[in-house]
Amino acid sequence: MSADPATSTKPLAEPASAAHPRDPAAGWSSQAAATADGPPTDAGSRRRLPAAAPALLAYVLLRAAGLIVLWIFSHRAGADFWWLLHSRYDSTWYAQIADQGYDQSLDNVGPDGKSRLPNLPFFPLYPGLTAGVAAVTPFSIPVAALVVSWVAGIAAAWGIYAVGVQLASRRVGLLLVVLWAVLPHAVVQNMAYTETLFTALVAWTLYALLRRRWLTAGVLCLVAGFSRPTASALIAAVGVAALVAVARRQDGWRPWVAGLLAPLGYLGYLAWIGQRLGRVDAYFHMQSTTWKIGFDGGVDTFATFRQVLTEAVPLSFYTSTLLMAIAAVLVVLLVLDRYPLPVVVYSLTFLILTVGTEEYYWAKGRYLVPAFTLLLPVALALGKARPRTRILVLGLLALISAWYGTYLSLIWTASP
Repeated sequence: MSADPATSTKPLAEPASAAHPRDPAAGWSSQAAATADGPPTDAGSRRRLPAAAPALLAYVLLRAAGLIVLWIFSHRAGADFWWLLHSRYDSTWYAQIADQGYDQSLDNVGPDGKSRLPNLPFFPLYPGLTAGVAAVTPFSIPVAALVVSWVAGIAAAWGIYAVGVQLASRRVGLLLVVLWAVLPHAVVQNMAYTETLFTALVAWTLYALLRRRWLTAGVLCLVAGFSRPTASALIAAVGVAALVAVARRQDGWRPWVAGLLAPLGYLGYLAWIGQRLGRVDAYFHMQSTTWKIGFDGGVDTFATFRQVLTEAVPLSFYTSTLLMAIAAVLVVLLVLDRYPLPVVVYSLTFLILTVGTEEYYWAKGRYLVPAFTLLLPVALALGKARPRTRILVLGLLALISAWYGTYLSLIWTASP
């Protein structure tokens, strides 16, 4: 007999045992109606900082270890450690936006008098927060950008832990954070990049969905839409979850509102660019004509993949190839293990966007950093492994992450 949606307090996905995640088939039934944005009723699901403290401490220590390795080798190479973190590649674009604002057109001239690309592809949330921090502190724009990125990294780790606990256990939540901290491209979590900010918004949005806090999820997804174009994957997750709830007549009007709120940030920025440049498709036109980026369904990616298999290419190309292949396997595992629908939709859509976008093949490993949900099957497997096995695996991954982060910062000459 189904529970009354108006009185049921069960979340979409209750914390499960470490042996296996919550079965989403049960989580999406009428027997698990919303808490309607009210406080959770079970003490085990409360997002209290003391419970998350070990995961946050582990994250800080692991990222600090990676930075120490980078500092040692940058010092030996005569490179400016801080410059490597806050003033290279995309970091310079965000700093320029925070300092000078957005371009008025597609035709722009740089400080050297030469024509440069427009800065409009870079979404406004990160540079906006950077400008805000710089305005109320003595920090320069580059330092403020690092502050935003690092604080967002803590928020992301906390959200990732919360998702892991909600789906499995505290152990899995901790392992999920550790795995995210030792990704091959984890060094960008400490750079003036948007990965940590976007990941934080993704993690807390998914947590809100799993708790059936529709209004919170909708608002967070709206904000995420101002951070990166890949927010469309998160919008899809919120939208599909809302549609399922509406179809099953669960939670009243709240899924409707969440579904309507979710895309407003993303669409709002696209509309603003359209108004600024005078055409409806201005964002996509700009991407294809100036930055030479667009969604081609994976044609360029698979062409480069064939090149990787037949020719000698830089290490970053091999790394991206391996990471995309692993990501594809992990998505299949998410589906087979019947993870909750928002997790599967976000992971699958994010991977499709990563593979389907042309150009910048070497950076596709970095693009996958916000897809922490792909790590859930790995965290679950490690949670069941012997302590010695966990230590060996995570220790090896930490060493690889520190080494590869140093390679990306000191040897690789393009964006990480």
